[in-house]
Amino acid sequence: MTVHVVGQVRRPGIVTLGAGARVADAIDEVGGATGRADLGSVNLARLLVDGEQVVVPKPGESIAAAPAPGAAAPAAGAPAGGAPAGGAAPAAGGPVNLNTADLATLETLPGVGPVLAQRILDWRTEHGRFTAVEELGEVSGIGDKIYAQLAPKVTV
Repeated sequence: MTVHVVGQVRRPGIVTLGAGARVADAIDEVGGATGRADLGSVNLARLLVDGEQVVVPKPGESIAAAPAPGAAAPAAGAPAGGAPAGGAAPAAGGPVNLNTADLATLETLPGVGPVLAQRILDWRTEHGRFTAVEELGEVSGIGDKIYAQLAPKVTV
């Protein structure tokens, strides 16, 4: 997979990594973070998505990331900082990409609070990318009722 690493890293650029690579691997591949990086706002353990941009901010920096392949453009003020690029926040009324959404974005979905949002992220970490919206049914706590609310509002 190929990703673009930018921000507070030693050698920003495009890197190619193997399947199952994580954000930390991409940052290491570009020489690591600079002393000005705010790595506390970056999920270093998150699995990478092919074609995404990984943004490493400096403290207090708010970065609107570029969209991941097939994702909607981010809304103004969309979270970044190592969040999956762009797909983290849907455009107004647009579907949320289950493969790129961060915790805060998942919490904007009907019936999804912080605990269920974390379970969705945990499922993604354990199983890799969602290949179909129907896989939400495999997430603990998502039954028929919540699935029916979520299905029209999410994409993969």
